[in-house]
Amino acid sequence: MEKRRATITAIGHYVPEKILTNLDLEKMVDTNDEWIRTRTGIRERRILEQGATSDLGAKAIEAMLARRGMDATDIELIIVATVTPDMLFPATACVIQDKIGAHRAWGFDLSAACSGFLYALAVGAQFIETGSYSKVVVVGADKMSSIIDYGDRNTCILFGDAGGAVLLEPSEDPEFGLIDHRLYCDGSGGPYLYMKGGGSLNPATHETVDKRMHYIFQDGKAVFKVAVKGMADVSAEIMQRNNLSPDDISWLVPHQANLRIVDATAERMGLDGSKVMINIDKYGNTTAATIPLCLSEWWECGKLRRGQNIVMASFGAGYTWGAILMKWSLESPVKA
Repeated sequence: MEKRRATITAIGHYVPEKILTNLDLEKMVDTNDEWIRTRTGIRERRILEQGATSDLGAKAIEAMLARRGMDATDIELIIVATVTPDMLFPATACVIQDKIGAHRAWGFDLSAACSGFLYALAVGAQFIETGSYSKVVVVGADKMSSIIDYGDRNTCILFGDAGGAVLLEPSEDPEFGLIDHRLYCDGSGGPYLYMKGGGSLNPATHETVDKRMHYIFQDGKAVFKVAVKGMADVSAEIMQRNNLSPDDISWLVPHQANLRIVDATAERMGLDGSKVMINIDKYGNTTAATIPLCLSEWWECGKLRRGQNIVMASFGAGYTWGAILMKWSLESPVKA
């Protein structure tokens, strides 16, 4: 009996209208456009002025449902990858379920920072593969502007807001869909990229607010060093595990944290730059939204086509990192 394999049958994304450029940031902190571009590859990012992460996720799902011609009541499970939930509880998945009217679905949130979408995609695939469910929505959404200190030039230049969503269903052809995944974590890396306040360790007080503990803290040099190795290693590993050469890979879909990390990963895989999805220049690091945002944009314009092998790779706070190999099954909306 052939294995029941999960595949993406619909995709959608949402980015807010407000654009925050490097020139805008020059007026806020001691930085400049050239410095940001040469070190990160970022030119601008999107900011959600009104609303929360659930709004980003809900709009991405609604775009996805419209493309699929499906009603929200057909959804059975919603998994939301985020580090910026609307609140500690209820789960953002529950908020989204109510907003879109997915009254038959249950759901939960998953926290793995920039690797959140890959973690959630691998988890969602298990529900399909076991036969438990046939319509699983996986969302990557983050309102990073809500936890950014715009007086800290080390972090405020990096992040933006966005949401992306995919529908997982059983593949009609067992050759298509999610083929393999490798996911890792190393909790010893926590102190180099985290938010110090707001949880049970340091609940919100006047002191935690005064000490600016409710914003992202990042030791950029320490994180960069391990991220370059981690993301490159796991991407090469998943190719080796599946006996794939660079010629077999159509696209690398990397987490968009820093252009230098992306370039190092592609080089390790032996891939030409023309096979790498990059939109960091337009959106910055949107954390759990980065990979589905890339997939949605490339599929929408006809570059991502049925039958292509793609490797999705990420590295994030935790530390968390991983890679997923998928043979794309969704027909392009753009005719060849």
